Amino acid sequence: FTLLGVFIIGTPIGIVMLYQALSLIATQFSHANIKLPKKVDNALSWVIVSPDMHKVHHHYVLPYTDSNYGNIFAIWDRIFGTFMTLDTDKIEYGVDVFPNEAENSNIVDLLKQPFQKYQKPTVIPTKNDQS
Repeated sequence: FTLLGVFIIGTPIGIVMLYQALSLIATQFSHANIKLPKKVDNALSWVIVSPDMHKVHHHYVLPYTDSNYGNIFAIWDRIFGTFMTLDTDKIEYGVDVFPNEAENSNIVDLLKQPFQKYQKPTVIPTKNDQS
């Protein structure tokens, strides 16, 4: 898919390779289970996607799962209103419609999940939703 864009737009392959390399490094950094000092993480999250910023995206309930999509630069989430914060101690990883840990530890049950009846996601109110 990327190559199709390169051919259509005419982007030099060197630029594409640079982006791919930066994207890989940024993704590894934002998914790293490292604990930076809070002030450092907060400062970084104004420029690049920091680990604590991206962890919010992996919280199991809406609207947090629909936030902090950025890959390299954090500015996009701020511009498009998808930036959210949450205390990292309150983050619970996972998918809210499949909370049963026993089922999620069994390969057969995992393979059945896409074919199960649709369950609405859990939504928790945010400060913006409360009047």
